[in-house]
Amino acid sequence: MLVFLLTLLVYGLGLLLTAVGSRLAGRCTTWCCALCGLPMWVVGGTVAPFCLALPQLMLAFLAAGLSITSLAVGTALAGAVANLGLALSLCLLNPRHEVTVDRGEFCRKALLLLAAVAALVIFVRDGTLSYTGTGLLMFLFVLFVMISIVYQHHFIYGEGVSLASTADPDSAEMPPPHDASATYGYTAHTMAFPVMNMGNALKNLVGVILGLGLLAGGSQALVYSAASLANLTGTIQALWAATLISFGFCLPLLADALDHPLGSVWKRFSMRCRYYPLSTLPIQLLNSAILNLTLALPISSLMYRQRLPFGSQFRHYDLPVCAAIALVLLLPPLLCRRLFRWQGILCLALYLLYVAAALLVPLSGA
Repeated sequence: MLVFLLTLLVYGLGLLLTAVGSRLAGRCTTWCCALCGLPMWVVGGTVAPFCLALPQLMLAFLAAGLSITSLAVGTALAGAVANLGLALSLCLLNPRHEVTVDRGEFCRKALLLLAAVAALVIFVRDGTLSYTGTGLLMFLFVLFVMISIVYQHHFIYGEGVSLASTADPDSAEMPPPHDASATYGYTAHTMAFPVMNMGNALKNLVGVILGLGLLAGGSQALVYSAASLANLTGTIQALWAATLISFGFCLPLLADALDHPLGSVWKRFSMRCRYYPLSTLPIQLLNSAILNLTLALPISSLMYRQRLPFGSQFRHYDLPVCAAIALVLLLPPLLCRRLFRWQGILCLALYLLYVAAALLVPLSGA
């Protein structure tokens, strides 16, 4: 019992370190990019989504390097499911806020997510991710970066957006396209970047290094705790990746989606270290899910230096649920040109069914 409690303590410490380290590294990285003179449309299309997916990327990298492939694959896939099925669904269901996204970007990203899931379904049929599948996922990652940068460039230079919102068009007037930049996009509520001088440059460089160090230490603690919990309880590692780890990584995002229920201390830290406008959280969650599939999995495959094993649970639970959630998110804005609250209900139901299946009917070979 004592060993079990100590393992849970290590797990909690790992979550805290990864949450603090990823936010600190993300904020200081955007500051460094601004100090280097990179335009905001480049930062918004690359750095912001990459930093949001840092915890899953780091843990998958470390787990694959240690040949704990179940945790590497499970972290990437379960992280994508949790981001969409839990955090994004609660964003849609939050009655205090209307969710507004750019319809074209949202649909393109949902289609890209479906393409990544399709590539995995095709190239893991024998239980391992083929090298062709790894290469295709890396191509989709490059395509994701190009789409993000092009969209941000068009948005910054005033080409406008086509908005889709959860607001009822009969009772709430949608913002006109030419005013969209006031409420949506990476230029909304522009963050104050530091003055360009040597002191700020060194301070933010130290922040990046410190944040990555905390993130690496926290990820190592999570790998150890998940493997230990699996050994102590006689369960598969994929179970812990689908529950404790993915849910823990999702907690900071839930705090943003639900107006910081984690408390005032985290709220002050999160607001100080925010590197994207809060109004873009739904699309950032979609971006993070795409990066989990198109970047974390290829990185894991390269670190493992062999064909990456895909257990039965990943093929029969994670991939179908991820595809179903992507379709639920894609079809209403594509066909009806708006978002609906019931999408959040359906995504949350799919996520709860996924967790219940992982807990109650775990599949062997995962």
